[in-house]
Amino acid sequence: MYSFFAILLIGLLLLSSSSTVYLYSYPVFHRCAFPKQPSPAGSARSGSVDAPFRLLALGDPQLEGDSSLLNFDNGYFPSLRTLGADVANADALRDYLYVIRDKLRELFVLDLPRLLRSYRKKLDLWGNDYYLAHIYRTIHWFTNPTHVTVLGDLLGSQWVSDEEFERRGWRYWNRVFRNGQRVEDDVTNIRHRDILGRDKCWERRVINIVGNHDVGYAGDLTLGRMQRFERVFGKANWEVRFVLSEGSHPELASLEDSGLPELRIVVLNSLNLDTPALSQDLQADTYKFINDVIGASRPVEDRTTATIVLTHLPLHKEAGVCVDSPHFDFHSEEQGGGVKEQNHLSYNAGKGIFEGIFGMSGNLNGPGGGYGRNGVILTGHDHEGCDVYHYLPDDRMTNSRIWTAERWGDSEARLNGTRPSIREITLQSMMGEFGGNAGLLSAWFDHNEGEWRMDYSTCLLGTQHVWWAVHVLDILVVLVLFTAAWHSHKSLDTETSNGKIVTDSSVNLNGKVVEESVLKGGESNAGGRGLEVVSDKIKDATLIRRRNIRT
Repeated sequence: MYSFFAILLIGLLLLSSSSTVYLYSYPVFHRCAFPKQPSPAGSARSGSVDAPFRLLALGDPQLEGDSSLLNFDNGYFPSLRTLGADVANADALRDYLYVIRDKLRELFVLDLPRLLRSYRKKLDLWGNDYYLAHIYRTIHWFTNPTHVTVLGDLLGSQWVSDEEFERRGWRYWNRVFRNGQRVEDDVTNIRHRDILGRDKCWERRVINIVGNHDVGYAGDLTLGRMQRFERVFGKANWEVRFVLSEGSHPELASLEDSGLPELRIVVLNSLNLDTPALSQDLQADTYKFINDVIGASRPVEDRTTATIVLTHLPLHKEAGVCVDSPHFDFHSEEQGGGVKEQNHLSYNAGKGIFEGIFGMSGNLNGPGGGYGRNGVILTGHDHEGCDVYHYLPDDRMTNSRIWTAERWGDSEARLNGTRPSIREITLQSMMGEFGGNAGLLSAWFDHNEGEWRMDYSTCLLGTQHVWWAVHVLDILVVLVLFTAAWHSHKSLDTETSNGKIVTDSSVNLNGKVVEESVLKGGESNAGGRGLEVVSDKIKDATLIRRRNIRT
């Protein structure tokens, strides 16, 4: 029995320790890492090196809260609220028994199951927070990103009260992204420019993108919702530029040299690009921001700059390219008629990004031959994720060409020649049911080609059940070890106690104590004389007791 228990315990220990090691170092087992920058030709270093820009991208955590919990305004056991009145109104014993029966049925069939579901949901929310936190913390530790972004839908609903919004915001910053920090208004209120790698605060700043579950689509987006989002998570429209220093010491570089390679991050609120919008002012702010980005851009011909657009809604693509197909729904006229729901941006809105921010006109006689600026677009919203190649086909007249989208890995157009094109990466959600995904985007400047290069990889933890199973197993093993240690201690105490009874045993003869050593034969006495002495003394003691009894 004990050998079987020992084998079982050793097996649990091995399973627990190995699964815990896997969970807390899963990026190593999955070989998760940012794509490397090839060493420049002629460099003393061979192989590859870390890219100077490494963006950890996460999508759609969607923190739930009180809206997903049961409402207990009527108490935990509402069936008992009227018990006293119903009993008082009972006219006969039979009615009284009927009332008790019905109330007990409601208590056990309705109230108690509802209460258990509520506590189970609270536990689920708690575990989900720490599951998401585990992804962020572990990936950040093992991959060492220079920047972090969350691509919208930080929360689960735009309809929550201000108080609930603040509570979820607290959970976001103090549980899920603990030690992360909101990008300061001093950075987002101006067109900030910095040397890439000099300000280490960017490693902890979280670039938050506004999503439809945070503020609503265009038909729901109000000034109040936008203001509370920006107060807790940061500005919705802003840009920052990072200049690549030539040397290995970015802290010594200068921003005065305008010819240095530049990487531009554009944070864009795409929720009100399409019409109708509930707030015309907020929509006008977004349009103005895009125009400002275009006006402040380097010339299209300048290949030393690249643009990374971070936004929530994916760009338009035909059905079948990704999991989500094009879809629009609108509020009724009585509710303003605005956009109620959408899977993608409209074709024209996406075209405005291609031709405006990236300058891809497709006109061979235009600036840069119509090929536009170098860059990439990161989006969220579609929880399944998608990697897309957008391009203008070259088999039609220039004026009649339309933007076409194909899967990045399956695109023949990407492999056949040069054309105005850009990559859009829609991140798979980091939620447990979608595998706990994280995106890893690297960017570096290719001095041989004179332009920026980018590469992307992913890292998945697995469903939330993996996180729960490992921690439940760890708790179970700790309890088993504690129980085994307690039983072992009790057994040792019992054996020790029995040993003391034998060791301290003595016989009181005539008021004199005869110790165990004497009873065992008096090892200190020679020739076995001890046993004889003890035998005589016992006989004398017995005779004395008999005489006393007779007396």
